[in-house]
Amino acid sequence: MRPLPRRLGYGEEATLVEHLEELRWRIFIMLGALVVATIVCYAFHTHIVDWLNRPLPPNHRRPVTLGVGEPFFVSLSVSVYAAFLVALPIILWQVWAFFAPAFDVRSERRVIGLVCAATALGLCGLAFGYFILLPRAVHWLTNYDTAQFHNLIQAKPYYSFVSTVLLGIVVVFELPLVVLGLVYLGVLSSATLRRHRRMGYFITAIIALGLPGPDPVTTLLELLPMWILFEASIWGAVIVERRSPNTRFGTPTVPES
Repeated sequence: MRPLPRRLGYGEEATLVEHLEELRWRIFIMLGALVVATIVCYAFHTHIVDWLNRPLPPNHRRPVTLGVGEPFFVSLSVSVYAAFLVALPIILWQVWAFFAPAFDVRSERRVIGLVCAATALGLCGLAFGYFILLPRAVHWLTNYDTAQFHNLIQAKPYYSFVSTVLLGIVVVFELPLVVLGLVYLGVLSSATLRRHRRMGYFITAIIALGLPGPDPVTTLLELLPMWILFEASIWGAVIVERRSPNTRFGTPTVPES
């Protein structure tokens, strides 16, 4: 039985053939994890579908399918998306293990901390989107102009809508890391963020209006955490500048004379 690819140490040299061989086996591992996770998720796809249908009104919790094969393909698609989330830690670990030899110990700790922070923010965004944002958006949309329309919720468009809403709010919750990354690279500064705080609030309001959930209550529920995250980004920028005032890309820079 062939052993799993060994993670190279920092600065450890390897031939091009060895790198390609390592990459090939890591891709096999990622694909294998995705296949196994898909099989497991498909075995429990009824529970996953029920979980996704829960934000719907009680009389709409069985979305309509319009083709002979649509129930199977929709269930399979949902299983694949869920499997990707389940296998994502293994996929990210394999990607990291391939590129890790290019980072020293100090940079490696920063990357791991960044990944942990991104994961925590993503989970918070997912929970906020599913338990707070999505039910209110679905309720408002499914009850819009019911006197003029007979609303039949089709399975495939509904699950696409759910994916868009959840992905959008997860991306929004990653805003502090984006801002802190720009500060670390020297593109932004805490002084600039404080000076243009009102403009930042205005831009986040425009983004909130563009996200799914057009009713005022849902828009407000999106806007409040975005303002809180933006304000947290400003204070986070101050901390980053104090800890590494002359640092970019992990390398000290020489102050200009």
